[in-house]
Amino acid sequence: MSRALNGRSNLYNAAARAKARKASLIDTTRMRQLIQQGTDSIGASIGEMGYRAEMDIYGSRMSGADAIEAALFHNLDNDLAGVLKFCQGHLKSLVAIYVERFDYEKAKTVLRAINGGASDEIIESQILPSENPRNAPWLNIVRNTEGLQEAIEAMSGTSWGMTLSKLDADATLEDMENALDLQYFSDALKAVRGRDGGPRLRRYLRMEIDHRNVINEFRAIRMGMTVEKRQSMVIPGGKIDSGTMRQACQAESDEELIETLRRSSSFDDSGFDEAMAEAKRMGSLDPFAELLSHQKHTVLKRFAHLSPISPFPIIYYIERKALEVRNLRLLVRGKAVGLPNEVLEAHMDY
Repeated sequence: MSRALNGRSNLYNAAARAKARKASLIDTTRMRQLIQQGTDSIGASIGEMGYRAEMDIYGSRMSGADAIEAALFHNLDNDLAGVLKFCQGHLKSLVAIYVERFDYEKAKTVLRAINGGASDEIIESQILPSENPRNAPWLNIVRNTEGLQEAIEAMSGTSWGMTLSKLDADATLEDMENALDLQYFSDALKAVRGRDGGPRLRRYLRMEIDHRNVINEFRAIRMGMTVEKRQSMVIPGGKIDSGTMRQACQAESDEELIETLRRSSSFDDSGFDEAMAEAKRMGSLDPFAELLSHQKHTVLKRFAHLSPISPFPIIYYIERKALEVRNLRLLVRGKAVGLPNEVLEAHMDY
């Protein structure tokens, strides 16, 4: 986790810059217009909406959805770096807590690629393109290691590397990803404690922990995991009490899980009955994931409004930017495989 920085925070200036960036994001109307476009024109339109520089980088060797997806992630990396650059002092430390999750996700990407047997060339050309300079440290690990254990050793010196090094040699990829989630949120909660930590940021992180635990329990039911395995995956520190979570790990159906979670006053059950019905109809966890995503964005928006001179306008912008990239990625991938517009619209998260 990023070390705390001393010095004066530039809250007013940073919040204003984050709000200006947020105003330039693709709004719902323009996103719906993109959905109606054909596969040939959608790339040009996305380029005109702020992604042209990155798309030009990849256009010479990639095409279609692959080029657009690489450009989207490159643009997001550039944006995260830009946001951290205009934050100063303790504010930068607090925003960095949120940004560091993207490094954890890249660590997972490297582990998945190596575990899946992807060649160095495939990883460098498609998964973590070398054109993105912020992929360089990860590609260096890929090029100079053989197998998961060597990759983990190469990550030593980072918080995620130290976490992975503590696991048994026979740990599965799933065990590694769970360990990374546990470590990230543990470090994040520690970083926001104290007088200057920001109580609302701690409250928000605890809500995120609850959301991660809840969706993991829905997934565990479908995978038929043992109670012991499910309990080992629970991330501590959420607002839902540990007793309720222990009982939730024994639920054998969606209905039973939701009823168990309702015993906690910290569980917001609004919309879960409808999501459960939709999940059964679709045979997918997407309705639950979308509901929790909406809850999270609602809370972030409210905190950004209630605390306009705080880290929240910056964090809210980062979350909305990441959501824009997710929506655009879903759109171009969906168009590439011929999904109907109504299906794409149903899976968009605004």
